[in-house]
Amino acid sequence: MSIQGNLQEIKQTLPNNVVLVAISKTHPVDVVMEAYNAGQRIFGENKVQEMISKYEAMPKDIEWHLVGHLQTNKVKYISSFVSLIHSVDSLKLLGVINKEAEKAGRVINCLLQVYIATEETKFGLSEEEVDDILRSADYQDMKNIRIVGLMGMASFTDNVEKVRTEFHHLSVILRKIKEKYFSNISSFKEISMGMSGDYNIAIEEGSTMVRIGSSIFGSRNYGFQTT
Repeated sequence: MSIQGNLQEIKQTLPNNVVLVAISKTHPVDVVMEAYNAGQRIFGENKVQEMISKYEAMPKDIEWHLVGHLQTNKVKYISSFVSLIHSVDSLKLLGVINKEAEKAGRVINCLLQVYIATEETKFGLSEEEVDDILRSADYQDMKNIRIVGLMGMASFTDNVEKVRTEFHHLSVILRKIKEKYFSNISSFKEISMGMSGDYNIAIEEGSTMVRIGSSIFGSRNYGFQTT
């Protein structure tokens, strides 16, 4: 099936309250433009260099989401245009995003990445670390970031119930954090969870944002290099 056909098929399965982030990492601009021409406007990238390359080459009505691990020294390169950073996993990173957003005259939306999987390779905060950040004086002083929700990645496993349990756990954390820190803030509502293999389960467990790549674009193109 074509990229356009894949997009149409996926969108038909998504509730109205769920945002589709098309994960375009490793795919060249001409391929990603097929999705753009089919109406997709929100794209997610893992690497800063690749995001910049595509941002410069593609139409400017695209919302670019950074979904991969973000190093503090790379924030300045995307602060002028990134729409949402999904992968904030430390107070230090949040502080750098705030600093660079201030320089750019912007407020940058962020998600706190919570560790919900059992795999040691996954990045993310514990529930206690999320609390520590939101209680901190440093966070309270940040005026150029807006935390709008949480992000999590389930374990890479065929055990559906394990994946469901991990997604459910993130939804529970979101509700607790909302009640404690954002009860009167309507923008704190997003829960980014679910990818090509498990997004239906994620939606059932409360996801408002799914990150889908291979089901749209096919297998990753590891030969693609940014310039």
